[in-house]
Amino acid sequence: MTERDDRKRDNPGDYFPLPKAIFRLNLSAGEIAVYAFLMYCEDRKTFRCHPSYTTIGDATGMSKSTVKKYVESLERKGFIRTEPTKVITRDGRVHNGSLLYTIQPIRPIEDAYFEQQIALAKARINTKKALEKYKKKEGR
Repeated sequence: MTERDDRKRDNPGDYFPLPKAIFRLNLSAGEIAVYAFLMYCEDRKTFRCHPSYTTIGDATGMSKSTVKKYVESLERKGFIRTEPTKVITRDGRVHNGSLLYTIQPIRPIEDAYFEQQIALAKARINTKKALEKYKKKEGR
């Protein structure tokens, strides 16, 4: 029996899905950590969750302000949508609640990212051609 055969796999219920694409989309380690925690928390039917910045920070080892920065970045890049929530206390006072996060489908994000990369590559090629044409015209 090999060493691999001796080890048993953990219970599949102890895992959650994480799209492989997030490692191809130029996310920082902090963005990946926050995204992964949101995926861990999400309801698999609604694709929503509502952990607080403190909860996310405790799980990822980040401060609330750092979590906020990465949440805003993930939202700007289209990975998540956020909605504010309200909490009503027993005495009727209304307070801001945690954000409600909706995890967005990864395929459109991936497609848009690669289209952007292609456009940037084309722009670089066009700039290089224009520079070569200019240099040729100037006799350099």
